[in-house]
Amino acid sequence: MTGLAVGQKAPDFELPRDGGGTFHLSDHNGKPVVVYFYPQDDTETCTAEAIDFSALKPQFDAAGVVLVGISPDSAARHEKFRKKYKLAHDLAADEEQTVLNAYGVWGEKTLFGRRYMGVVRTTFLIGRDGRIAHVWDKVRVKGHAQAVLDAAKAL
Repeated sequence: MTGLAVGQKAPDFELPRDGGGTFHLSDHNGKPVVVYFYPQDDTETCTAEAIDFSALKPQFDAAGVVLVGISPDSAARHEKFRKKYKLAHDLAADEEQTVLNAYGVWGEKTLFGRRYMGVVRTTFLIGRDGRIAHVWDKVRVKGHAQAVLDAAKAL
């Protein structure tokens, strides 16, 4: 579980994004925002998750919901990833893990018995009031983007 809970104020952040410029959370005050954290661009599960969110972007837009994916990859790598899979939403780069730590999603993981530090796949739905409305931790990708969209529409 993350260090942040439903009802808490979402930590503000500003990160470089694919294609240049920045993504600043406070620029979207008054709108629901979906922030999904994922480990790495162009890996099987992360790609599936990004494609699922991207496919639903028109529905997120119609509901007035802002969507951004964040990983520790660079903005340049995000740009390549976004172009390769024709992703429709912003990807923000947190190479220093500042936001990952602020949201409590940078932690110890285990793969084949080896322990290492990395991103715990987690999604936050931030309400119009800037408070966390829903947290999905240790996300399973199948059906996840639709569940997030359904929750966002219910705000």
